[in-house]
Amino acid sequence: MKHQHFNCFILVTAFALLLPAAAFASDEDSTNFMNHLSFSARVGFNINARFKNLGSLTLLPGTRTTPDGTAYNYNNGYVLTDVSGNAGGQTWNWGYDSSSQISGNNILMNRTTPATGSASPDGFGGADPGLGWELNYNRQLGTYDKWRFGVEAAINYMRVSFNDHSSFSANASQTTDVYPYTTGTTPPVAPYQGTFNGPGFLLGSTPISSTTTIVPGGATVVGQREFGSDVWGARLGPYVEYPLTERLDISLSAGLAAALLNNSASWNETVYIGGTAAATSSGSGNNTGFVWGGYVSADVSWQLSKRWSVEGGVQYQNLGVYDHDVGTREVELDLSKSLFVLLSVGYKF
Repeated sequence: MKHQHFNCFILVTAFALLLPAAAFASDEDSTNFMNHLSFSARVGFNINARFKNLGSLTLLPGTRTTPDGTAYNYNNGYVLTDVSGNAGGQTWNWGYDSSSQISGNNILMNRTTPATGSASPDGFGGADPGLGWELNYNRQLGTYDKWRFGVEAAINYMRVSFNDHSSFSANASQTTDVYPYTTGTTPPVAPYQGTFNGPGFLLGSTPISSTTTIVPGGATVVGQREFGSDVWGARLGPYVEYPLTERLDISLSAGLAAALLNNSASWNETVYIGGTAAATSSGSGNNTGFVWGGYVSADVSWQLSKRWSVEGGVQYQNLGVYDHDVGTREVELDLSKSLFVLLSVGYKF
């Protein structure tokens, strides 16, 4: 499908080039033609996208277990309910990994999880050039010396697609909970694992304080992200044209541009912390949006006859940045610095 627009353009161009010159001998003088219609193959570059916010994560259970087979609730230990139901606000069903976790009469427990709000790098993956077409109509309104000026209107279509399998760093959130033990007692030497039935050394079952810090780059996100958009656009603005030779013309134009976006996004990712899978995130969705801005265009036209021409041009277009919300996930499509290359067949009438 990607090459159909170009194949069509090549056939039309070849047909125009092979038409015998005699076919145009009876055409009127080109200065009498006030209308110009062209059809272009159009390729877009410098269009970026990125996923923002890890969004809704499914935390994976830890692989470490207590002697009773219960999962750890911290990275470096656990504090769980014992057989007494934590009578007196204390439990012997706890464990820790290192003596460095002892601070005064307290045991520090750490839990690290992926932080929402992390974004993939700008322009994730390798975007294919946006392939499409454009139909342009020019209406001449007047002349000054050799200059011709008027107004142009165009409609266009482009398919933008991104497919990324790369990994990237994301922020992690580290929570430190402080659990007290009775002053004057000494906790068991680390590493230590208490049990549900006990007995064992008693630790406060409720943290007396808790702090959370963000660890930049503390997580690694691995997976697949896909984004696609059907971009239906329109342009409207004035133009000026100047004949360099009898057959060669140049033109400049600028004006308003707008586009209707039909977007789709999907992702399936696993978040790793310290080499261990900590969470997964997956989903998909569709969205329709509207953006607008401006454009500047420059074109060169070679007259095959008084009516027919082949043309080439470049366009710079700024339609801003569009945010596509998919539940708690967001995709940012950057159309603020788009550059287009066009190859066209034109007809004057």
